[in-house]
This record gives sequence, structure tokens and C-alpha cells, in this order.
Amino acid sequence: MKRRDFITLLGGAVGAWPLAAWAQQANPLVGVLHGGSAAAFAPFMVAFRRGLEEGGFTEGQNVTIEYRWADNQYDRLPAMAAELVQRQPAAIYAGGSVRAAKAATSTIPIVFTTGEDPVKAGLVASLNRPGGNVTGVSLFYVELGAKRLEVLRELVPNAEVIGLLVNPRSPQGLGTNTEAEEQARDAQAAASAMRRQLILVRASSVSEIDEAFAAIVQQRAAALSSPQTSFCLAERIN
Repeated sequence: MKRRDFITLLGGAVGAWPLAAWAQQANPLVGVLHGGSAAAFAPFMVAFRRGLEEGGFTEGQNVTIEYRWADNQYDRLPAMAAELVQRQPAAIYAGGSVRAAKAATSTIPIVFTTGEDPVKAGLVASLNRPGGNVTGVSLFYVELGAKRLEVLRELVPNAEVIGLLVNPRSPQGLGTNTEAEEQARDAQAAASAMRRQLILVRASSVSEIDEAFAAIVQQRAAALSSPQTSFCLAERIN
């Protein structure tokens, strides 16, 4: 299933989960809290609104949507989440921002997308019975870093040196580690097991992406692995 199809399903999930609460409101409010940018994720929001419409809710007619975009400045998310919670939405969709949303409310339903294992990360009690006020979809891209390297080795078997592009400003992952630190740790272990040299390059802006590519070329890397984070996904679209 394509990522955009996931977003459509999430829109439907947001529309279906809190129906009891929505029934008491003439024009319920849905909050969107996202770590990326509005421009980069506009196609996914089209799918999100389509999912809401399939649940019987059309933006501007019988539901209002308020958007909060962090523009890849993840340190802004806690304040934005708190502000959104003060508006008392019927539900919140959290894209790359579930930790901030969960910290801001324990009662408002939250539907998320994440790259982590949500059970391992402590977001839900289990996959089939999430419990609490949080549920959603995981793409498991953090967990699949080692697998991506294995696929890359099969595609480019002669690549002795591989670059790994991470965003040093990525959201917090498990414990005190960021998602970037988790990905780098797992990828390094996988590269060592495959007897490959891993070059870690960092980028959190367009100019830094150019610098990162220059660095891997200079160090003669034959391939590059890029995690599917909000920032990398946005720049891939652009």
C-alpha cells in the first residue's frame, strides 16, 4: 500500500473513531499537527481530507480543520501541540509529532503516522489493542534501516563504502536518542555485519543536502541510504 493510501485511511480513522463526541458538535474541529511543511505534504493532505469525506465529513461544510506545521523545526512541536489542545479539537492527526501530541493530552483522540515500532516506543500498549487515546499506523522505517542496507548491497554488490543521510534535528526517538541517532546506530551495526564501511552524513536543510552529497562523493561512497523521514520525504518530492 502506498503512503498516500495510508493517509487516506488515517483520514477515515479520524472521522470514524470519535463519532460519539462529534455527534454533539454542529461543526467539529479536527487538529492536524505535523513536523513537516504544508507545501511538501499538500498531496497527503488531499488524501487525508478524502478519507474524512468517506467518513461523512467535508472541510468547510460540517467539519473544521486547523493545521499546525513545524516546518521540520521539531522543537516547536510541544508548544504547537499545547496550543492546538487548547482549541479542544474532537481529534488530532499527528504526523511525525505523536510524542508532542500525546504529551499535550491524554483525553483527545490522536491518530498518528510514525516510523517507529509504536509498542517499543511506548506509544501504544499493543498493535491490536492500542488502549488510551492514541492509535494509528507505523511505516516502521526506523526499524527497517538495516533491511534497506541489505537491499542496497544486493542492488550495488560492489559498493564497499555506503553513505547514510540523516537529519540531526529529527524528533526524539526511544529514551534520549533522536530518530537519527537510532537509525545511525542500527545502520552501523548492519554495515559492520556486511563488512561495509558506512559514512554518516547529516543534513537538515537544502544547502546541507548539497554538502552531504559532496562529502559522500569525496569519500568515494558508491551508494547512499536515505531514511523516510518528514524532511527527506519533503525534499524528495521537491
